[in-house]
Amino acid sequence: MHNTIQPKVTLVGAGPGDPDLLTLKGVKALAEANVVLYDALANDEIMIHAPKSAIKIFVGKRKGCHEYTQDQINQLIVDNALTYGNVVRLKGGDPFIFGRGSEEIEFAESFGIPTFVVPGISSSIAVPAYQGISLTKRGVSESFWVITGTTSDRNLSNDVALAAQSSATVVILMGMSKLSQIVSLFQKESKGETPVAIIQNGTTPQEKIGVGTIDTIQAVVAENKLSSPAIIVIGEVVKESNKLKGFYEEFLSNEIRL
Repeated sequence: MHNTIQPKVTLVGAGPGDPDLLTLKGVKALAEANVVLYDALANDEIMIHAPKSAIKIFVGKRKGCHEYTQDQINQLIVDNALTYGNVVRLKGGDPFIFGRGSEEIEFAESFGIPTFVVPGISSSIAVPAYQGISLTKRGVSESFWVITGTTSDRNLSNDVALAAQSSATVVILMGMSKLSQIVSLFQKESKGETPVAIIQNGTTPQEKIGVGTIDTIQAVVAENKLSSPAIIVIGEVVKESNKLKGFYEEFLSNEIRL
């Protein structure tokens, strides 16, 4: 029997949470999918763009709750592509920003399966933007670092210590469990006064925010009960945001009262 199945794998970045931040190219890729393997990080509303007939498999990973190992996900992608044809692997944010997308692509390609990537809007850029934080700003910040707070061996990235020595804006993903270590590294560089914003569930209706400085941010986190998933933004640009001005005025007047 002649096999007409044409295997194909497309990695699609679902964006940071707001379903409207999915790209048009992402919508088109989903509309053609025979199978969608999706993460916990992708907003469920995004799945309406996939055909009703498509097989939908949740392979999501949340801290401490892993449905599948990465090796199992890689195998699922390949098995489904060879069996059903067009597979969309839907990943939160951008597939190539701490998303292990390159591993999935390499594995699929090792079977000779054609692969495509649809970039997604990374939470590292979009979440601060929703709060009016411009990661670069003329005269304030010439560059920005995007760093994972937790490496694959569960440690804090060594790059955080290097970033603390620079004048760049620093964006840390998956760093909430390492916040005290991050604070210590910045304090070591005499950066205790540097503004910090922590944004939980950014770009979604569940968004929560806490604003302070390196010296005070841990108290702010405790007071506002902030937790993962959250993005830590460190740098003078945080104070420049019009949206956060109210936070800062309140924060400074509280400091004066103390």
